[in-house]
Amino acid sequence: MPLIVLNMSYQVLARRWRPKTFAELVGQAHVVRALTHALQNDRLHHAYLFTGTRGVGKTTIARILAKSLNCETGVTAEPCGQCGICQEVDGGRFVDLIEVDAASKTGVDDTRELLENVPYAPVRGRYKVYLIDEVHMFSSNSFNALLKTLEEPPPHVKFLFATTDPQKVPVTVLSRCLQFSLKRLPVDQIQTQFSHILAAEQIQAEPEALQLLARAAEGSMRDGLSLLDQAIAFSGGELDQSAVRDMLGVTSSDTLPALLRHIHQGEAAEAMQKVCQLAELAPDFASLLKDILLLLHRVSLIQAMPNSWRPDWGDEQSVRQLAEMLSPEDSQLYYQIALTGQRDLPLAPDAQSGFEMILLRMLTFRPDKLISNAASNQPTTKEQAKPIQPTRNRHSASTPMAAAPQAVAPTAHPSTAGFTDWHQVLPQLGLKGMTAQLASHCTISGWDGESLTLAVAQQAASLIGVNSQQRLQQALERYHGRAVKLQLKAAVSEPQDTPAIREARAKAERQQQAEENIAKDPFVQVVQDRFDGVIESESVRPLVNEIKGK
Repeated sequence: MPLIVLNMSYQVLARRWRPKTFAELVGQAHVVRALTHALQNDRLHHAYLFTGTRGVGKTTIARILAKSLNCETGVTAEPCGQCGICQEVDGGRFVDLIEVDAASKTGVDDTRELLENVPYAPVRGRYKVYLIDEVHMFSSNSFNALLKTLEEPPPHVKFLFATTDPQKVPVTVLSRCLQFSLKRLPVDQIQTQFSHILAAEQIQAEPEALQLLARAAEGSMRDGLSLLDQAIAFSGGELDQSAVRDMLGVTSSDTLPALLRHIHQGEAAEAMQKVCQLAELAPDFASLLKDILLLLHRVSLIQAMPNSWRPDWGDEQSVRQLAEMLSPEDSQLYYQIALTGQRDLPLAPDAQSGFEMILLRMLTFRPDKLISNAASNQPTTKEQAKPIQPTRNRHSASTPMAAAPQAVAPTAHPSTAGFTDWHQVLPQLGLKGMTAQLASHCTISGWDGESLTLAVAQQAASLIGVNSQQRLQQALERYHGRAVKLQLKAAVSEPQDTPAIREARAKAERQQQAEENIAKDPFVQVVQDRFDGVIESESVRPLVNEIKGK
């Protein structure tokens, strides 16, 4: 038999490429800058807390800081990496660096045993460094045992804490630490580091494959390097896009845009066929739904800001084609349906059927224009028209406002007289929500037959926005029957006669009248005389309000 020799010395990329100096660290420039200045100016705190999601460099920064504190060349932001202490720290053998996994040392006895040696001087180094990972796993008694030492630590001791859940750390501990929040790494930084590593490892890779791996890492460099190790083994040494897609179980860049195109065009059979093709790859349907949400988010950004495209988003052409096909209203509707479906998906009998129901919901509530086209090929009897009637409550962005369904049109008839009395115009606009609130605090300050200028009371100036102004302008154009240029300006002096002020004045008068009527009521007067009763004005409500509410 041939002799098989196994290489037992292979070290995974995440360990082999772990940064050994601040200069090698990817990202986290805000943390590196603060620690570098502290080391250079001898302004060292006794306790540091590093927070952030997994694999972003918390323990790595802590080990570099421990090396910087104990390097034989002196306290420095650039440890030499050559002296005995630096090499011992890199090898995990430095006796004065005590690393503790709080998840396995949660008891108070473990903490007391750990702190017993705090008063004693370091054996080799300048400082004795306690690196406690996942410190939020300590019990409350363990934190209490730690507090006294944290409050008055010996000068030769430094505490370095790392946690993914700082909310579970007591505020009494947080207040005694310098806290640094580490950020998720962006896709382009992870991809650049992958390229650097593979160049050093002499491994060929397609940029698209590295981009897929960087996106799958979700901001974690350690997770990304683990995926890179897996991809190298999966592809046999050369990373290509198709192999990485197969390994990650992700779809091609045009699959989801094609799926949304089928849905928007009302092609239910084609959409379900596409889902069946995806199911053959055994995908994670929750991840697919997440990818649809990300795609719709990018479509909406492209529609609002055409120059907002980022290279790490994937296939630009397919996303832009989808952005041209959908109206902004369509994108928002599909996004909301998918977002609600993400919450409901775990409740479905199985993931695929739940995913299909979400797509069928998008088909059911797709815009009127396509439903009208489909309905035009059907007989127009009342019985056959009924199924599509409930969905006629929206309009496509490409359809003029005048052609909107009667159900959403204002009840007022178009006016050609212009705008002279805002108090008469406002009730006929059919406004709701914040737009109605904004309009009720306005007065007309100018009208020249084409442009209408409204002065907004200062207390409502914060309601002025692009969406509210657009909805108000559309309502004015429907009322006026022609185009209206609307300008909203914060009033220099407070208006004295806005609809809101009139309503408040009328409400106060109704309240006063109601209180006077209650006070004159014979029955109320008898009760007051016999029982020394007192009328609570806050309990009096005008009957006209109840009648209006009904």
